[in-house]
Amino acid sequence: MIRVGIYGYGNLGRGIECAIKQNPDMELVAVFTRREPSSVKILTEGVSVYKTEEALNMTDKIDVMILCGGSAKDLPVQTPYLAKYFNVVDSFDTHAKIPEHFANVDKSCKESHKVGIISCGWDPGMFSLNRLYASCILPEGKDYTFWGKGVSQGHSDAIRRVDGVKNGKQYTIPVDKALDAVRSGVNPELTTREKHIRECFVVSEDGADLERIEKEIKEMPNYFADYDTTVHFISEEELIRDHSGIPHGGFVIRSGKTGWDKENNHIIEYSLKLDSNPEFTASAIVAYARACARLAGEGQYGAKTVFDIAPSYLSLLSGEEIRKNML
Repeated sequence: MIRVGIYGYGNLGRGIECAIKQNPDMELVAVFTRREPSSVKILTEGVSVYKTEEALNMTDKIDVMILCGGSAKDLPVQTPYLAKYFNVVDSFDTHAKIPEHFANVDKSCKESHKVGIISCGWDPGMFSLNRLYASCILPEGKDYTFWGKGVSQGHSDAIRRVDGVKNGKQYTIPVDKALDAVRSGVNPELTTREKHIRECFVVSEDGADLERIEKEIKEMPNYFADYDTTVHFISEEELIRDHSGIPHGGFVIRSGKTGWDKENNHIIEYSLKLDSNPEFTASAIVAYARACARLAGEGQYGAKTVFDIAPSYLSLLSGEEIRKNML
């Protein structure tokens, strides 16, 4: 039985609880939170909630610690620190900073002889694997990644930080014309604006300047300025009724050529359509927690990514069963 701890609790932590329940070789043994433990209501009966600083008292009771950082600034600090004491898995998703994060976690893991698997989920994660596999199979070609239609939690947070905004949700939506061009095999050059649009649903504070809010959202650098963005002002009731979920998904497409004169075109496409972004992400993380425990059991250590893990390490099935039923 793989004994799992959850470090941080929110939508992702709740999803991890659900995923652990579906995996009979795993047991949730503790949840750690920065909030008052008595205020955190978890789903699993009989499991205690502790303050985060109490985690180090349980190093001998947890085989894998799954980190659920509440913000983009949490995991770069938490994962290297906790890797000194636990085998760890995280979902760090700031793509440009993954090499730096990997190096920091690798240093801690090698000093402590622990395993740290970083950046698990669907992007980075499942999408990353498909980009790599496709580029190996079709070396002469081009990758395209489209996200959505779905809720971007980071962009939704950015909306809510605008003065005069009470609440809001933002959807990332692929542009159909761009998708069709990629699937046709013509390998188009696409700008950021040509690939996705952003649609915002905003609940404003009473008396707020709606024109200013809309302008500020549309001109926000790094979030909306490079996209065609639509802002809808709605009531709190409409937001709760129509936009309370956290769906997401997307497409990874490799368009490539083979043949002596590159005369044949091929398309590799992988897609996801998710009712719950955090629950799907949690399911991927839990599969990699199994791999983490198995690698540690073999005496391996150091930081790993999804590229470094053989698929059989993720599965509940034996190697014989996998070969018989899936190969």
